[in-house]
Amino acid sequence: MTRLMVIARGHTLVEFVIAIVLGLVVIAGAVSLYTTQRSVFERAGDAMRIREAGLSALTLMGQQFQMAGFVPADVVGFNSPSPLFGCSGGRPSGADDSVICEALPSRSDGIVVRYVGDSVSTWPSATGQSTDCLGQAVTNNSAALGGQGVLVVNRYFARVSGSTGEPELYCEGNGKAGSAQPLVEGIERLRLKYWLAGGVTAIDATAVTASQWAKIVAVDLCVLVRGAPQGRRVRYIDCDGVSALGTDMRARQAFWRRVAIRNHAEDSH
Repeated sequence: MTRLMVIARGHTLVEFVIAIVLGLVVIAGAVSLYTTQRSVFERAGDAMRIREAGLSALTLMGQQFQMAGFVPADVVGFNSPSPLFGCSGGRPSGADDSVICEALPSRSDGIVVRYVGDSVSTWPSATGQSTDCLGQAVTNNSAALGGQGVLVVNRYFARVSGSTGEPELYCEGNGKAGSAQPLVEGIERLRLKYWLAGGVTAIDATAVTASQWAKIVAVDLCVLVRGAPQGRRVRYIDCDGVSALGTDMRARQAFWRRVAIRNHAEDSH
């Protein structure tokens, strides 16, 4: 009887060990599945955020590009500066009527968009005034238009935020000069090329002469969006159509749009 009890106890111990091993296998499988699913979910979420940022930037800038050169019908005798002015690898800087280009480490392009604001071309402020890209009332130049609207000047560029360390799309409006504010997070680089009437290809800002800025008929806009760290190097196509491999473990994606300039000049004015 004693011998049978010892054998029974030994058999139970073996079963116990097997149960532990099987349990560990199940737990390991569950943890592995969870880790994989979480990684897939995070990458999908990051891809969605990248897409939303890219499309938001294209929409915001595209709407402004389409307004370039707009002058309301009731504004007469206004000789405005050119509707557009671009910088290759830099941001627009200086006075509104004599813009210069300030180099950016990111080699991101910048652009100035000018048009006459009224209650139709911009969202009015709380006091009924025309506004810039940041919703700031523009009031400092209405005399130049005989009180019939104001010249709106918006400057777009991309740079790394000094507070978050993340790249962002910025706009600086002339409602408050020198107060650029971020619009879309994740925009690492802008790439802008310009079409002249009759041109066979789009050209960089450096190839556009001073007299040609008023004759731009379309702009090719590309935004390169940077995502969150992924723990792996990710290959992407940049705004120049070149395949690149990220070195900082972040995903990237470029988004393109061609925007027609509706109010371009046929002749220099």
